[in-house]
Amino acid sequence: MSLFDNYALDKFYDEMFSSPGEPRPHYRSLHAALSHLSPQEFKKRALMAEASMVNQGITFTVYGDDLGLEKTMPVDLVPRIMTHDEWERIERGLIQRIQALNLFLHDIYHDQNILNDGVVPRDLIVNAKHFRREFLGAKVPRDIYVQICGTDLVRNDSGDYYVLEDNLRSPSGVSYVLQNRMLMARTFPQLFRENRVMAVDHYCSQLLTNLRYISPRQIDDPVVVLLTPGEFNSAYFEHAFLAQQMGIDLVQGSDLYVEQNIVWMRTTRGPQRVDVVYRRIDDDFLDPLTFRKDSSLGVPGLVNAYRAGNVALANAVGTGIADDKVIYAYVPAMIKYYLDQDALLPNVPTYLSCEDAQRDHILQNLDKLVVKSANEAGGYGMLMGPQSTKEEQNEFAEKIKSDPRNFIAQPLVEISRAPSFVGDTDKFEGRHIDLRPYILVGESISIIPGGLTRVALTRGSYVVNSSQGGGSKDTWVLAKPIAQSQSMGNMSQSQTLGGMTRSQPSMRQPQNGANVMTQTQTAQE
Repeated sequence: MSLFDNYALDKFYDEMFSSPGEPRPHYRSLHAALSHLSPQEFKKRALMAEASMVNQGITFTVYGDDLGLEKTMPVDLVPRIMTHDEWERIERGLIQRIQALNLFLHDIYHDQNILNDGVVPRDLIVNAKHFRREFLGAKVPRDIYVQICGTDLVRNDSGDYYVLEDNLRSPSGVSYVLQNRMLMARTFPQLFRENRVMAVDHYCSQLLTNLRYISPRQIDDPVVVLLTPGEFNSAYFEHAFLAQQMGIDLVQGSDLYVEQNIVWMRTTRGPQRVDVVYRRIDDDFLDPLTFRKDSSLGVPGLVNAYRAGNVALANAVGTGIADDKVIYAYVPAMIKYYLDQDALLPNVPTYLSCEDAQRDHILQNLDKLVVKSANEAGGYGMLMGPQSTKEEQNEFAEKIKSDPRNFIAQPLVEISRAPSFVGDTDKFEGRHIDLRPYILVGESISIIPGGLTRVALTRGSYVVNSSQGGGSKDTWVLAKPIAQSQSMGNMSQSQTLGGMTRSQPSMRQPQNGANVMTQTQTAQE
């Protein structure tokens, strides 16, 4: 009995198979290895992987779950594989996108040229939930608003990639990328050698380098801390993991205080000045003197210290405006406006309920569209029209009419599927997936190869979020074929991006401090 018995492709783009029983060339090695495993052998490895996650405390929190807060992120042991050429195309599109988003954030908090020129409607910005008027005109270290971005990509039934959303406030999930890789390297070591998988373990060192780069004090070893809301936060494991990997202190609001606009950390050796705060706390809870007065999670006076230029925050205050799903619809226009380029990675077609004609279209087609709240995350505040009831559609219609600024709608993208092990049948079945690469911005822009592949483990579901029952896969980007690598030998690292000579794009205003750079990582042996 084979794990692939009765594997159905249906109408979806399948990551592994080009036709029934025919794996794509870059999947052949993996397919052959899995075909030689019995369901019992594979299940044993899956149980061992799950036990390893539990023993290491690799968990996330689901709020309001009566069965308990702590959950392990399900890991599917069939990796997603991408060719080097495929990844280079994605990488170019992501770099272009983060350049435009950083320029947009700088612009709307300073000159507001894009609003004055009518490219983005002013009322959508000034009335947005996460637009921070308190930071109009405020200087941001190195003019970089977003140091860490997680952009969600999906592939449609034709095999083309689309951007589903950008996560610029406090993107999570990268710890699972690193943990999944360690887990897979132990589970299938031979496959790594056969496939020349590009490494991802440089993420934390690159992140620390970027955080040090934005330090207001130009000293050799600036003090960087990671500010967490605490152990009951859904991503607390990740906070602790990243702090440990970077060798920096994990702190809560009570561990910091501000004196004369300087941020200090309480230590057993006495106060220590803090230069950079990698904050995993939303703006509203960051400083009770500026935002929510009832917040006990933040640091009183932190915003004044930030505005005075004595501490850096990553990501900057106010980046949430670019997380807004209504503003997402304008990112291709931003790319054209600031970079004079067409978007390399297109958006999913989007209807805005704040526009009368588009709202009418949404209301008339609720059974065909996916409706999303502008500022919700984690799969919440969403109507999956084709899978919804008439009652749910009527409920969302009333929400849209009462608050049209707060909703968008998109056609249901028939997102790609990949084989996943289903314990009930001890077989592989196709499950929908997306991809969240992580973009790091400092003196240069760098992206670890691949990212977090999330899986909708429930049969027929399109929702990949862990809070909605989703899991994850390791993402393998294959190293450039040796012949191609040798032909690139005369081109320096700083000159190349995805095998092409790169020049700086034309812009309407000076570019922020980040230059384009990719790091040619060695294959993981």
